[in-house]
Amino acid sequence: MKANLTLFLVTIFTLVCLYTSAQELKSDASVSVYSGIVNYEGDLKPNSFTFSHSNFFAGVIYRKKLNRWFTWRIAFSQGKLEGADKYNRNYLRPRNLSFYTSVTEAYTALSVTVLDLSVKRFTPYLYGGIGIFHFNPWTKDADGKKVYLQPLSTEGQGLPEYPDRKVYHLTQWMMPFGLGFKYMVSENFSAALELSQRKTFTDYIDDVSTRYVDENVLLNAKGLKAVELAYRGDEVPGGAMNSHTGDIRGTPSEMDWYYFLGVVLEVKLSTVKDFFSFRDKSTNWYYRKCPKF
Repeated sequence: MKANLTLFLVTIFTLVCLYTSAQELKSDASVSVYSGIVNYEGDLKPNSFTFSHSNFFAGVIYRKKLNRWFTWRIAFSQGKLEGADKYNRNYLRPRNLSFYTSVTEAYTALSVTVLDLSVKRFTPYLYGGIGIFHFNPWTKDADGKKVYLQPLSTEGQGLPEYPDRKVYHLTQWMMPFGLGFKYMVSENFSAALELSQRKTFTDYIDDVSTRYVDENVLLNAKGLKAVELAYRGDEVPGGAMNSHTGDIRGTPSEMDWYYFLGVVLEVKLSTVKDFFSFRDKSTNWYYRKCPKF
């Protein structure tokens, strides 16, 4: 699946390069860099739109204006997600689970502009689309060593004793959507503040979803480390020494989300072309001499 993600990203950006090099770069195409903070919502952080324990993300966006209202965009970004019961609601802290993961995504979307930027310098906008993302949750064991969680089947994923619990894929579909507020600094440059969410179709970004499995089954199938990281209540003061098979570990009815808040800096590709073009020096501003009086 990771190879599929790489292929998807390469295909998208190859098509963009072919598209832009096959014709003159027009004023209605642009490229943006954007950066800010990213966070997640799930079993280890159930509150929505909290930016505690957020992490840095960065990305690039290609935009092509279709008409007055609509703009097509494709984007690529990367960041880091994390969550831990020690920062969770009080009644969930004894569970003592935690995770970290990098997240890499690519998507295509349609954006709707509210105000006409040909006569206004500021406008709100909305967008929505479809994309894929890659994640790989890991945690630190009692000795502080990094351990990836998916291969351990901490909730019995892929074990014959739990046929309804399938191994989750590390590359999955998601639906990006969000809103922003864009300001035209000049004819060719703009800045925006953007808040966006990602609806995923997995409950395993944090490797927590359903109920505890039988420790002996997990021990025989995946070893002692899987048992240690499936149940960690015994690592906190006053915690029970063992889990009880079938006890609630997560909430499978609620999928995981992640979301961004960041600043977008956009430049028209015609400006980029002019800056790097050396074919006609007389038309480029950086070759023009000061006027004589």
